[in-house]
Amino acid sequence: MSAPTEKAPLVSIDIAKKAFRLMSAAKQMAELYEENKAITAKYVHAASRGHEAIQIALGLQLQSYDYVAPYYRDDSILMSIGMRPYDCMLQLLAKRDDPFSGGRTYYSHPSLNDADKPKIPHQSSATGMQAIPTAGVAMGIQYREKMGLTEGDEKAIAVCSIGDAAMTEGEVSEALQMAALKQFPLLFLVQDNEWDISANAKETRAQNAAEFAQGFKGIEVRSIDGSNFEESYATIEEVIELMRKERRPFLVHAKVPLLGHHTSGVRKEFYRDDLEEHALRDPWPKLRAWLAEHGVEEAELDTIYKEEGERVLADYNEALAQEDPRPEDLFTHDFAPSPITEEKGERSPQGKEKTVMVDAALFAIQEIMAEHKEALLYGQDVGGRLGGVFREAATLAQKFGDDRVFNTPIQEAFIIGSTVGMSATGLKPFVEVQFADYIWPGLNQLFTEVSRSSYLSNGKWPVSSVIRVPIGAYGSGGPYHSSSVESVLTNIRGIKIAYPSTGADLKGLMKAAYYDPNPVVMLEHKGLYWSKVKGTEDAKTVEPSADYVLPFGKGRIAYEASAESMADNSSLLVITYGMGVYWAKAARQALNNKVEVLDLRTLYPLDEELILERVRAHGKVLIVTEEPSRNGFSQGLAGWIQQEAFRDLDAPVMVLGSENMPAIPLNSTLEATMIPNAEKVQAKLEELAAY
Repeated sequence: MSAPTEKAPLVSIDIAKKAFRLMSAAKQMAELYEENKAITAKYVHAASRGHEAIQIALGLQLQSYDYVAPYYRDDSILMSIGMRPYDCMLQLLAKRDDPFSGGRTYYSHPSLNDADKPKIPHQSSATGMQAIPTAGVAMGIQYREKMGLTEGDEKAIAVCSIGDAAMTEGEVSEALQMAALKQFPLLFLVQDNEWDISANAKETRAQNAAEFAQGFKGIEVRSIDGSNFEESYATIEEVIELMRKERRPFLVHAKVPLLGHHTSGVRKEFYRDDLEEHALRDPWPKLRAWLAEHGVEEAELDTIYKEEGERVLADYNEALAQEDPRPEDLFTHDFAPSPITEEKGERSPQGKEKTVMVDAALFAIQEIMAEHKEALLYGQDVGGRLGGVFREAATLAQKFGDDRVFNTPIQEAFIIGSTVGMSATGLKPFVEVQFADYIWPGLNQLFTEVSRSSYLSNGKWPVSSVIRVPIGAYGSGGPYHSSSVESVLTNIRGIKIAYPSTGADLKGLMKAAYYDPNPVVMLEHKGLYWSKVKGTEDAKTVEPSADYVLPFGKGRIAYEASAESMADNSSLLVITYGMGVYWAKAARQALNNKVEVLDLRTLYPLDEELILERVRAHGKVLIVTEEPSRNGFSQGLAGWIQQEAFRDLDAPVMVLGSENMPAIPLNSTLEATMIPNAEKVQAKLEELAAY
């Protein structure tokens, strides 16, 4: 009877030794941070102790053309893709040369765009929020392959690293749903240490991530011991090979111990009674024992450990000596520079008939998509059957195909948040939220991921996207189809906001938004789309030329005050946007045209120079908005004007908006009572004139 053959290892000794070196560095980094917590805990951090094996198994197998979203405990991923401990420590200490954020965000919140390493778009601390942007990356990879936009034979994948507790977030389900539906090349790497902060798995979940993912048809699942490097490496190797070949999603559920604190500010001994059990699963002694069993001398392992300890300490001392950010560094990278800085092209070509506003936008996007394969449009009901509930995307799917114009599930968070990933792959998405009232589920992504990406990545990952939002009250739409939301949006720093009132402006701003490398929200008033509301005929304009662009931050004088009123100092100024332009127009006619109407066109950036120039020319100012006036954008604008031009005013800056009620009622009488109109604007102007 022959002796049993020894099972061949699933990973080479060289790879395992490299992993041991990385794991030794990660272990000693965590220990160094703890020993020096008087310094290192100034800024909150978490280390990868216990998670190192699965993280290194992943990082060693990613290519420079792949994308990965490491979580806040993933410093072992960072080092296994080629970062030094020094790089991580610059972020730990919030130094000026922190390669990820320039000292702006926490430890192991990376953003990386190096040519020789996997790409890491920015993601926030908010639990589970990285799932949608990373799904957007995978969608972008898939789109580029379909459009023939990839280079060579690269078969890139996207990896979303996430904790098991975060899998209960609703937005993670949106990412899983889209990955399963569209078969994205997306790997969810779930590191399950059975803890949230102080809440454990029994308290917070009905099933683990592997069990949960089985409810999403089309996502293949693996569940492994993530503290075992050999098993982890072999599983990741198999999964990545299948993904590169078959272009479909996977979820790897890796059980790991949590050996460190939740973060430097939440100590494990405060609440945990399982520390001894978790310590028994420490991946470092497991890998060391595996190497010894496979013929590596103890002396060599000791040397590796000692060398890494010396390197970690040297890197720490070097990082400590580096410069902190300077005060002026606060003011960089909130926006990437836009190439559109002046109005160009023909605004009113001769011999053309006027077109409705909704078609001006349609034609702008059609021209962009015809010229740029990177442009695509998606959202609810925008596909070929309907072309949008307002026909704002009509014929686009027929012209450009279902891969470039397509419907999504009812997932506003995914629609908005996916643009982070799409932009990171070099695409330029137009997306649509069907009504302003339904933007609320997407605000988490808009605020947390989209708006902050450029700033917190130190300019590496601005999000180039155009988010179309039909807005405003129009013909008894009721409380869920009539709202104005601009005050919420203008309080989100890092996005640009347009609110045009004519077709020409909508087309010019749509073109500028496409070429702008920053996120743009395009507010489009439903009541102006077809100029069916009496008095809005001027919203119809001759369609500008294909090369017409209108820069953000440039207002216009929609209607001038009469020369007589200017001469006798009886003129008034209305500052407004959207439907307010036409209420002001009608009121102006009733006041013998002594009212000038300034149309803002964009709410951020504002044309501050033009505003102050016209305020000083008239001295009496009324701001008109469709929103309730209290605590809103318009009151903020009024306060700013009074601060900047107080000595030039002949009356307080007044604001007219909707009544300050919770919602716009369905009944037409109640709706009319709620929102402004020409008569209300006229009455307020008469009050201002008499001041």
